[in-house]
Amino acid sequence: MAFTLEQLRGFVTVADELHFGRAAARLQMTQPPLSRQIQKLERTIGAQLLERDNRSVTLTPAGTAFLTEARRLLALAEAAPGLARRVSSGSAGLLRISFTAASAFGGLGALLNALSGRLPDVELVLSERVTRDQVAALRNEEIDLGMGRPPVDAEVFDSRLLSREAVLVALPAGHRLLVAGRPLTAADLAGEPVIMHSPLEARYFYDLVVRLVDLDHQNVVHTVSQILTMLWLVEAGRGLAFVPASARRLGIAGVGFAELAVPADMPADPVELHLIWRHDARNPALWSALRVLDDTSAASHDA
Repeated sequence: MAFTLEQLRGFVTVADELHFGRAAARLQMTQPPLSRQIQKLERTIGAQLLERDNRSVTLTPAGTAFLTEARRLLALAEAAPGLARRVSSGSAGLLRISFTAASAFGGLGALLNALSGRLPDVELVLSERVTRDQVAALRNEEIDLGMGRPPVDAEVFDSRLLSREAVLVALPAGHRLLVAGRPLTAADLAGEPVIMHSPLEARYFYDLVVRLVDLDHQNVVHTVSQILTMLWLVEAGRGLAFVPASARRLGIAGVGFAELAVPADMPADPVELHLIWRHDARNPALWSALRVLDDTSAASHDA
């Protein structure tokens, strides 16, 4: 048999007053049923909590230890309904966000600041995944919100453009092309060794670069999936790489950046980062987060 919250309240009140009569008055009850509550509680626990005689009431060592836990349980019980209401409304709870490595040095920080500022009682749990793995995690309901690259299956997911940025050419410091003074063309890059995006692990960037530049794949010396790895290879003089403009923020001293000429039929800032979530997501905190990000986006456009 488990003890009840009523028994806990009775015990805590008696422990505060150290007097059954005063405790009963505080609880707006008579003394005999309060005494029976405490006796039932002691039988359930299997330990004596109070020493009582005609003149005084004192806590036993077991009672002193139990009092701390009893207060904690009562506090949790009192807070639980409010917490449930806040979780139901989306103002509290847990939001699991996954992001690509490139977005970590792009828009991730601003997004987290906006959410934590407006939803302080929502715990943000982060994980790094490539877009393909984000989509799988969203399907399996392992995460609530992704920060990844298009396209996505519109029958299952909603998405929203979060940011756009240019593609830059990363070159070893001192490279002759860094002083060209203009956007670089495919002709400028002919014959240069290239560190290329993996067509499997970084398919979005691979397809984008192929559309931007007519590359001779015989010049590809390394194929990798992470922007940071590319830049370290550039710094080592292994070749040039095509990276999003936010990669500049990584501040690798031995790497310089040049603009890339973009074909007329493509936007000047072709790298897109999207928020991605399930149509049928059940986490109220997700919908609250999306409203916050809507407001933040609207405010930035009005500024």
